[in-house]
Parts: sequence; C-alpha cells; structure tokens
Amino acid sequence: MRNTFLDFERPIAELEEKIEQLRYVQADSATDISEEVKKLKNKSQQLTKEIYSSLTPWQVSMVARHPQRPHTVDYINELFSDFNELHGDRMYSDDHSIIGGLARFNERSCMVIGHQKGRGTKERAMRNFGMPKPEGYRKALRLMRLAEKFNIPIFTFVDTPGAYPGVGAEERGQSEAIGRSLYAMSEIKVPIITTIIGEGGSGGALAIAVGNIVLMLQYATYSVISPEGCASILWRNLDKAQEAAEALAIIAPRLKSLGLIDTIVKEPMGGAHRDYALMYQSLSSALMNATKQLQDFSPDYFVKQRLSKILSFGSFQRL
Repeated sequence: MRNTFLDFERPIAELEEKIEQLRYVQADSATDISEEVKKLKNKSQQLTKEIYSSLTPWQVSMVARHPQRPHTVDYINELFSDFNELHGDRMYSDDHSIIGGLARFNERSCMVIGHQKGRGTKERAMRNFGMPKPEGYRKALRLMRLAEKFNIPIFTFVDTPGAYPGVGAEERGQSEAIGRSLYAMSEIKVPIITTIIGEGGSGGALAIAVGNIVLMLQYATYSVISPEGCASILWRNLDKAQEAAEALAIIAPRLKSLGLIDTIVKEPMGGAHRDYALMYQSLSSALMNATKQLQDFSPDYFVKQRLSKILSFGSFQRL
C-alpha cells in the first residue's frame, strides 16, 4: 500500500518519489543503480528520524489521525485469537462504531472492546467515523459485565474523535450512557487494560478508558477536546488550533508526566502506519507486561487500585 504523507512530511515524500522513479528506471534498464537507491533510502530514513524527533503537539495529532494508521480491528486480528464479536446493547440497536467480543490473549480468555473508525467512505459511514452513540457505550458496558461474570480480563482500545453529538444520541441519553460506563468501570472486579491507539477525544474516549493500566502509543493523542474544538470555543478561530494543541497537553510524554497514563508504547519511526508488523510486536509486548503486573491480585485490588488512580488525577496548592 502506497504511503500517504502529511503536510509536514513533504520532504520525505519528495525523496520517496525519487526512489520510486529510480526503481522504475532500473526495472527498464540494464544499468545497476541499486547503490543510488540505497543512499536515497538511508537519507529518507535519516530525514524521517530528524522530523519525528521534534514533532509539535499539532503534528502529533495529525499522525494520530493518519488514514493508514492501524485500527482496533487490525490489533484484534493480529494480537488476539479466537475472536467472536458480540453485538447489540439489548436495549436499542447495535452500534458499529464500537466493536467487542470474546477472544484469547496468550491462550487466556479475555474480552476485547474498542472504537472502530473504518476505512473507505462506505465503512466510515457505517462506523459513524468512530463516534459512538449511547447504544455503543451500553453495548460496551454489557460486554464488561459479561467479562466480570466469567472473571476474565478486559482489554479496551481507544480511537475516537469523541462521542457522537447528534440530536438522536442526546435524545437516547448520551451523557447518561457515558456516565454509567465510567461508574461501572470504576467498580468492575476484573483487570482492565486500556490502550490509546489513535485519537482519545473527550468523554467519548474516557467512557471505555478507566483502566488499571493505561497504555498510550507514542504518537497517539488524549485530550478533553480536539485542538480545533478548543480553538473554535476559546478564540472562535480555527487557525488557533496549533496553539490550542500546545496548551491542551495532548501528547504521550506530557500525559505521562502528569500521571494520566502509565506506559508509552514506542511506535516505528514515522508512525504505526509505516510498519504494521513492528507496531504489533511492540504493543503485544506491552500488553503482556501489563497482564503480568495484574495477574496475582484479588478482585478487590482492581477496584481499589482503579479508584486510587482516579482520585490521584490533578493537584492543587493552598494559598
């Protein structure tokens, strides 16, 4: 699959185009230009390393939204076995923007739940661009309760710009569904491991992100609102989105320093979309380490640890 390059990656795109042209020439010529191709590839890798070593929060948000970035379904297919998708909230309908079901991780039964944005116009529309409605969160909660019943761990994958803000969603109790999910996750007596794989937007992300251990991919984002949304509210000017991204503390290193996430999962150079296999390997190792950390504790510990984590968020100073 041909790489899609972001605006700030234009120098890399130009080098990659030259490499493709040389490969095309070499295929139609007896001249050996493999050495020249190798030099350009090394130059492209070095340039990618330089650019990605100093990304701004706004640029990170662009990488988090990259159309070729692995989605929840991709991680389920590669990291889990025997996945059986479960549908519906048993109240209204089946929301395709949240996918979940029973699976096995390292031969152990588990429940997997995550946002799914979809690829291509048709699937994205069917998945509602990864923006869940109340029935999506109620489906997720039903699956979490099922996992608790059978005493199996829960893995959640976060990748959403936010909960769907449409009239129908509000009429069916969007805020109540999110609030109930937050409340339920705080008291579920099985381990919950959350991974932010792309965008983690607002309550729509938090509704399935109350975990004992929260992992975050290196170029993912996690915030109370998107930079564009923040700019439109505070400055009424979308051109201020880059400034908003700086102020929101949306990137993994900043969030880890604030204690809002536990582990940063390293991505391949240039983002997860550049090397799926390496990304799967990296996340698999991180999930195995997380499961080992939680394997010897009692059900009450999971509840107390989660509550303690939530209460530790934020700080204040007495004047």
